[in-house]
Amino acid sequence: MINQEIFEAWAKAVEEESGGEIDVHNFPSDTLTKSNKAYQGAVQGVSDIAITAQGYTAGRFPLTQLVELPGMVNSAEQGSCMVQTLYDQGTIADEYGDSHVLFLFTHGPGILHMKDSSVVTPNDLGGLRVRRPTSVVGGMLEEMGAQPIGMPMPEVYTALQRGVMDGLTTSWEGVKVFGLNDVVTSHTQVPLYTLTFVATMNKRTYERLSPEARAAIDNNSGMMWADVAGNVFDQIDQAGKEDATELGHQINVVSDPQNDPEWSDFMESGVASYLAHLKEIGVENVDSAYSDVLEAKGKCASL
Repeated sequence: MINQEIFEAWAKAVEEESGGEIDVHNFPSDTLTKSNKAYQGAVQGVSDIAITAQGYTAGRFPLTQLVELPGMVNSAEQGSCMVQTLYDQGTIADEYGDSHVLFLFTHGPGILHMKDSSVVTPNDLGGLRVRRPTSVVGGMLEEMGAQPIGMPMPEVYTALQRGVMDGLTTSWEGVKVFGLNDVVTSHTQVPLYTLTFVATMNKRTYERLSPEARAAIDNNSGMMWADVAGNVFDQIDQAGKEDATELGHQINVVSDPQNDPEWSDFMESGVASYLAHLKEIGVENVDSAYSDVLEAKGKCASL
């Protein structure tokens, strides 16, 4: 659904508007470049276009990844609006100066999914082995007493089956796409993170196009397609949650985690540690960028 309704739909729109001058060939699943090389592959022209998660290129997009922090995003549409807004207004644009960005987006909030345990409070995570997607989430899990495990999503199903780990953090979309409702039984809706993504193009490829073809690209860039992507991810989130409900899984909802005394300290600690890390490594404008993220969160809150 993601490939068909976002990437293939985008390709079809561009092909039609260019009058056939642009012909897009989609190579999914690391066919042209491995995930951690996808962005650089587009920069270097290995591929003309790359669609990748910023987190695959460690440290390359530090300000963009402020959007990924705990409690920042409540839906994929909101997160996609936020990250595209931050790019459009220039807050994070310098991080993409070596490519021609098409659009940015996020998946929905990453929450807890457990195999044999039910997590209502952070104390329930004590001693449990939980897959973590980012170092920020890993640090929070450690503070909660869990044992964070780094593992690619395609390996999670088997790891849960074999008892190698007790649960994971991912979005409902991740549960749906990887069939994890077969091996987990309990879910805790607390927004620990989201992931940001970018669809971007090699600059020379873009500049070689005719004015008409560039117009077709431009007409299919920015907030319009960020919104399409966010909507698709939200639909899959809903489908994943509906599957869990039909299977009789327990779904624990933390209604206001940032003001919940049992969760808020850990979430605030995750945010503070990431901001401190960026300042320690010399990233500029951290505080102003974080303020921009909070402002974008408010502007996009209705989505």
